[in-house]
Amino acid sequence: MESQIDKKTKSGFVAIIGFPNVGKSTLLNNLLGIKVSIISPKPQTTRFNIKGILTKNNYQIIFVDTPGIHEAKSFFNQLMVKEALNALKEVDIILWVIDVTHRIPEEEKILEIIKEVNKPTILILNKIDLIKKSELLPIIDYFSKIYKFCAIIPVSALKNDGLDLVVNEIVKLLPDGPFYYEAERITDLPLNLLISEIIREKVFLLTYQEIPYSTAVKVEEIREEPEKNLLYIQATIFIERDSQKGIIIGKGGGMLKKIGTLARKELEYLLGKKIYLDLWVKTLKDWREKEVHIRKLAIPSDIL
Repeated sequence: MESQIDKKTKSGFVAIIGFPNVGKSTLLNNLLGIKVSIISPKPQTTRFNIKGILTKNNYQIIFVDTPGIHEAKSFFNQLMVKEALNALKEVDIILWVIDVTHRIPEEEKILEIIKEVNKPTILILNKIDLIKKSELLPIIDYFSKIYKFCAIIPVSALKNDGLDLVVNEIVKLLPDGPFYYEAERITDLPLNLLISEIIREKVFLLTYQEIPYSTAVKVEEIREEPEKNLLYIQATIFIERDSQKGIIIGKGGGMLKKIGTLARKELEYLLGKKIYLDLWVKTLKDWREKEVHIRKLAIPSDIL
């Protein structure tokens, strides 16, 4: 029987790319079996590259969930797209995720990017539960003719359909090598960023129009209180204009309470302990237009 020391291991980095709202974060979370990347029905929820780590007996896959690639007009969105494209240079394998219910001509632009970086690429056709099989076959045929993908895999990320095939194909392509992270690790996100992302997700779920895109969350303090058997967390929700402050707080503080309650419940589940979440709201005028604020609040440079 071979020992753990003698056992040959495989490991590598896998970028998950695609347009906004195609299901990249849902795919990552369900591949891992635990939530590390926030999700919402709104596009451009993911703002920076988030790593999720899947470790089994003889392989380790480090997934990199990237912001959606899109025609970015604002400086903030241009930075988001830049982070997604930078990830492709560092990885071993690419997963290109397409929403089969919403095909767009701009797909060719992503294909050009894939050709340029020239990395082994698996095409993921997501949301197959929403179309008929007869509609899926021509899509597979089309993509099989325009590029030599290592595999084309129809999946429903939301329903966990086909995800085992995705892992199997990735493992075939992984280079031999030691694990990059300890086996228990599931993400490289520091605790303060994980907390801020969960809070920001609730803002995305509960607010509308420009409000969620104008917000950023910063965790100011995390403190264990053993005598009360809880974790005290203080965080600030930043918005760009004073007029948005009232919407985030809500009538009688109702909206802020909803955001806090949803975030606290999820954090208690994820961290396995009782939490006191102390939320504040502050205005930081036009923070998305200044890189120093973006790097501090939305695209943290220390994990890129």
